[in-house]
Parts: sequence; C-alpha cells; structure tokens
Amino acid sequence: MGNSKPLAVVLLSGGMDSCVSAAIAAKTYNVAALHSSYGQRTAQRERVAFTSISDNYQIQQRLLIDQTYMTQIGGSALTDMAIAVPDGGPQQGEIPPTYVPFRNAHFLAAAVSWGEVLGATAVFIGAVEQDSSGYPDCRPEYYEAFARLVERGTRPETSIAIETPLIGMSKAEIIRKGIELGAPLQLTWSCYRDSDVACGRCDSCILRLRAFEQAGLKDQIPYADLSS
Repeated sequence: MGNSKPLAVVLLSGGMDSCVSAAIAAKTYNVAALHSSYGQRTAQRERVAFTSISDNYQIQQRLLIDQTYMTQIGGSALTDMAIAVPDGGPQQGEIPPTYVPFRNAHFLAAAVSWGEVLGATAVFIGAVEQDSSGYPDCRPEYYEAFARLVERGTRPETSIAIETPLIGMSKAEIIRKGIELGAPLQLTWSCYRDSDVACGRCDSCILRLRAFEQAGLKDQIPYADLSS
C-alpha cells in the first residue's frame, strides 16, 4: 500500500461483514486493523480469522486488545456460558440473547483512541441494520451519535469519521460486494457457538447460509451435518 493514502482503523472481528468492510477500506486507505477479545465463545477461532484476513491484505499495523471484562458484565449468551446460544434465526422485533450490551461502543472507543494516536481519518465498522439479528447498536442513528461524540471528545485537530459502509445492505448484497472486491470470505468465521465446524443452527450461521443461498453461491467454510 502506498504511503500517499490516508489511514483508517478497521474493526476486524474476523467475521464476514468486517472482512468486506476491510476490503472497502483498503481501496481508499492504508488500513490498521483492530481486533477485540471480549470473552466471546469463539474468541480463539475469531482471532485466527483476524490474522488470516490481515495477512491477506498485508496489514502491518495490528492491535489486539483484551476486553474480557465484558464477561464480568455478562448479560449475553456470547460472554456468559450459563446462557445458551439459541437455535434458529432472529425473531422480528426481538433482541436475541446473543446481544452483548452496548458492545460496539466499547469497540469504537478503542478504535477512535488508537486512531487518534495514529493520525487516522476514519474508523470502519461492519455494522449491518437490515437482514441482521436486530441489535440496537447496529442502527445508523447510533453511529451518527457516536460521530458527534468523537468530534466533541478528541483534540481539535483530530478528524475521524465513523464509516459504516454496509449498514444499509442485505447479507446477500454484502457477499456480492465481497466477491466483487476479492474479499477472502473463505477465511472468515461467523458461528456464535463452535470453533472447529460451524454449527449451522445459531442465528449468525443461519443468516450467513441464507445470504450465500440468496447470492447463488456456496459458502466455503465447514458446517456440521444438519440433516440429523
């Protein structure tokens, strides 16, 4: 990547949406990748995906942060092993137990802090509103409000935009965009429950599988046998 490009911090979880966000960012920016381990069930597998995607884009600046205090906060099936990850897709109008309370604010705060140190001009996050699990911190107005917070809470000379390039896209559209940009979707991991073979039954797996079907493509990651 040339040094003439501005710098952007990309929140890279290792999932499909963050991978496509990184692909979009890489067209215009030098990318610095930030990954959080927050006590999620598949933290180790997500870190492998983060490393593989970062290697694919030859991202030199990487930051791995420990936010496992979220397990102490609890309240989510992703961070509290006593709360089961349910089977089935998200129900309309319901916030599923996989919602991690106010999680994206924790991620964004770290990304903006690092971005201010690095002199970044943007933070990319792969939030999706439609065709998703209905998490309240994935709505456009959430990021509009956070952008105002960044403006008020950083140095006067700092200018960091909050970029949500996928916010209005369906999952199938995100896959098509990723294919168009050559994003390595085969390196990503979405399953909420398992780290070796995707369960295919949690809402994240169901949304992913449905999207690949709608896009007319086959997902390359391994799934458990769903015929039983």
